[in-house]
Amino acid sequence: MSNELLALGIGDLGLSLSPENIANLEVFLQEMSRWNRVHNLTAIEGEKNAIHLHLIDSIAVLPIMRQFLSQKTPQIADLGSGGGLPAIPIAILEPDWHLTLIEAIRKKTAFLQHVRGRLGLKNVEVLSERVEAVAKNKPGQFDAVISRAFTNLAHFLELSLPLLKPDGLVFAMKAKRADEELQEVSMDRWRLIADEPLHIPNLAVERRLLVLSPVRKLPL
Repeated sequence: MSNELLALGIGDLGLSLSPENIANLEVFLQEMSRWNRVHNLTAIEGEKNAIHLHLIDSIAVLPIMRQFLSQKTPQIADLGSGGGLPAIPIAILEPDWHLTLIEAIRKKTAFLQHVRGRLGLKNVEVLSERVEAVAKNKPGQFDAVISRAFTNLAHFLELSLPLLKPDGLVFAMKAKRADEELQEVSMDRWRLIADEPLHIPNLAVERRLLVLSPVRKLPL
């Protein structure tokens, strides 16, 4: 493992990473930093290792996702993928999972396509469309939907519902406002399965992963 990623605490997440995983994560970071200087892929500013810490943030959800996704090759949609977080790191570490990255801004999808080709990620599909359009073209096709800092929870769930299979799951990466956002969710329509704290090494802020599923209505 490189000294840089080791210093960021990636080893503290309890994940078994191969040398190829590490190499691909580093290439992703390098490409993201390079493109971000020109294309402003993310709003990350200030701290030198901010992008790197967001990488750790994304990888930290994997142990929990593995607990809930029983399928060998789950179909996962990442809404508002932006610079590829969390989808690209997840795709690198889970080559059997198929991830569809949905992003409406073309300069961002250009980057995502570039990274997909650069890393040879055959398990990644990039769609340069609005989420609502994808829902019309791919209704009920996903085992799970995930997002990081895309929109508030209630709106995220509304966008996710038409994409999900009947037993699909939503993974919502949230910070300190999670309780406030949960109050705006109709629990007649959604069931909170898990609310898991995430320990992010070297990042002194609250992170949580909410796991929700739509309430299945019984036939009359």
